[in-house]
Amino acid sequence: MQDVMERVARVLGHVATAALWVAGAALVLMTAVIAAQVVFRYGLNSSLIWSEPFAVILMGWFIFLGAAVGIREGYHLSFDILIILLPLRARLWLFSVSDIAVTGFGIGMVWFGGQLAGSAWNIKLPSLGITGAIDFAPIVGGGVLIILFSLERLARRAAGLPTQRFGDTPAEA
Repeated sequence: MQDVMERVARVLGHVATAALWVAGAALVLMTAVIAAQVVFRYGLNSSLIWSEPFAVILMGWFIFLGAAVGIREGYHLSFDILIILLPLRARLWLFSVSDIAVTGFGIGMVWFGGQLAGSAWNIKLPSLGITGAIDFAPIVGGGVLIILFSLERLARRAAGLPTQRFGDTPAEA
């Protein structure tokens, strides 16, 4: 079981790395688009009508992809005051409860984000000329990764492998 989990962890580690690269590229591209908009609006007195909605879409991607990777790496919010006082077995149980709750949140993101995307499918964003569903794609994509990474954490714990918490060394180490 541990060998399988370690292989799954390696694959999901590559997925997380790819998500971070996409998030970083989206952040850089958003910054460039906003800088171009400032130059065009104030320097050339001609606004780029597509820049704001495009920047918002990019922002959604880097936020939700980064949040999903943060969950995998144990950087999501937690209250560790009580945890450090409990025995290891109780801590592991509470960590699992937390991961189950986060999985539920990811399922909600996919379900409700998908409903929002479906309701906006026939709406066209006038400045970009594409479907309004694209606004909700980061919610669904981030939700899918949150589910995968949370389930990985639960499976690792069930297999007796460590899961990362804020400040820990990487789980792959």
